Amino acid sequence: MITFDHVSYSYGVSAPKVLDDVSFHVQDGDLCLLVGRTGTGKSTLLNAINGLVPWFAGGRLTGTVTVDGHSTRTHRPRDLASVVGSVGQNPLASFVTDRVEDEIAYGMEQLGLAPATMRKRVEETLDLMGIADLRRRPLLDLSGGQQQRVAIAAVLAAQPRILVLDEPTSALDPTAAQDVLASITTLVHEVGLTVVLAEHRLERVMEFADTVAWLPGDGSVHLGPADKVLARTDVRPPLVSLAQALGWPSVPLTVRDARRRVKQLGIHVTDPPVRCTSAGETVLSVEDLGVRYGELVAVNGLSARFRAGEITAVMGRNGAGKSSLLWAMQGAVESSGGVEVHGEDPRTASATKARRLVTLVPQTAADLLYLPTGAAECEQADKESEQPPGTTLALLRELDVELPLQHDPHDLSEGQRLALVLAIQLASRPQVILLDEPTRGLDYATKARLASTVQELAANGTCVIISTHDVEFAAASTERTVVMADGEIIADGPTRTTCTSSPSFSPQLAKVFWPHPILTVSDALAGSNRS
Repeated sequence: MITFDHVSYSYGVSAPKVLDDVSFHVQDGDLCLLVGRTGTGKSTLLNAINGLVPWFAGGRLTGTVTVDGHSTRTHRPRDLASVVGSVGQNPLASFVTDRVEDEIAYGMEQLGLAPATMRKRVEETLDLMGIADLRRRPLLDLSGGQQQRVAIAAVLAAQPRILVLDEPTSALDPTAAQDVLASITTLVHEVGLTVVLAEHRLERVMEFADTVAWLPGDGSVHLGPADKVLARTDVRPPLVSLAQALGWPSVPLTVRDARRRVKQLGIHVTDPPVRCTSAGETVLSVEDLGVRYGELVAVNGLSARFRAGEITAVMGRNGAGKSSLLWAMQGAVESSGGVEVHGEDPRTASATKARRLVTLVPQTAADLLYLPTGAAECEQADKESEQPPGTTLALLRELDVELPLQHDPHDLSEGQRLALVLAIQLASRPQVILLDEPTRGLDYATKARLASTVQELAANGTCVIISTHDVEFAAASTERTVVMADGEIIADGPTRTTCTSSPSFSPQLAKVFWPHPILTVSDALAGSNRS
């Protein structure tokens, strides 16, 4: 179905090769998972399948990419539209209409399908993706996860032979991600859909993969069975880390397989010690906080306290009100009730004062970047925060992320943009830092650096609140977890007990070693008879 024959590609004559003499074949009806660290060429490879590389990316392509018998050298992306459907990293950038059902129908209209056929497929796809209740909602009013499901639905409705997905579950809660992947897998098994999928949260998708293609970053691609390839990669979700730590020759792809292997090998663990918290006095309090968007109640009379030096995860399904809560605490959306940071309300404070009380890194960090270079962004942040020149740049260096400061920030990787925005927001020395889905698009190594960063912030007395669907990141980096539903808090307690008691928000290793509350590989090794 998809064949790469000695394909090489670079974005310029003097630029290094992103793909270097790559040859492999994806079978009809397979789900192929692309893995690799940020910047290794996964998105480039996906765009070579749908024809955006080379037609709309420039650069130099040699070799041949054949898709369902069509060479991308002679067939433009528009010629492949009925064969290949693509969903990019940022769903909002692909929308062309205003409402959910109009967006799902749009692609079929461009293919010239009959109205009766379109109506039938819209209904089927709404049900398949579990978004029938959103059909008449404006796209801009949806949460990031809901937008992601709509983007996938819009592509599936056209019924392509091949589906190309770039980070399809990055904004989805664990249950929604499982539902979406199960729906796609059903189409793979029962209809023969071929799927090529790039994802950083491998713990969500590796059990569904027929094959894995690893891009180590040297231009090569290594394709093979999932359990064998994952055992060699430099990207390590929990089950891969566990297998490598215990010296297993292959990786268990599911929690069930890992549990069975642990039992067969006679591995026993004990409960890890209780984490000691050094959190101080209450720094942020919200009282009867409410946020409404017309008739929609996003936050419903919520009250909570957050302490200095504490790292809190805010979790819940898509649309539960997590982002609205963070935006209300920062004062960026209209809200009722009380918000206080050390007795001051950031909603009524001056802009400069508010930045020193509480600051927010939004889901799409690039939304805060508007100057032509990273260096200019750092200089402007120093001025707006009334800090000495070089303050933001020094913070950026402390984050230990290589950043070409003379480049346009929008040309940087997700991890680099996040680091830049985090440094900009920290320049004002806020007492509270809010992070909304900060791990979207980040590989495991970058997430580990981010975890270290927030722990250092907390150690210096900053209150850190993280809204996330990334269960593994929350397990490794936070002390407290708040779970929301319908704009209200339904659970609040230590991360170890709150997450391990929930089937939806429990990390993989907690399921492997249940009933022991194991969150990380280090927890497992510390209490293991095989350590």
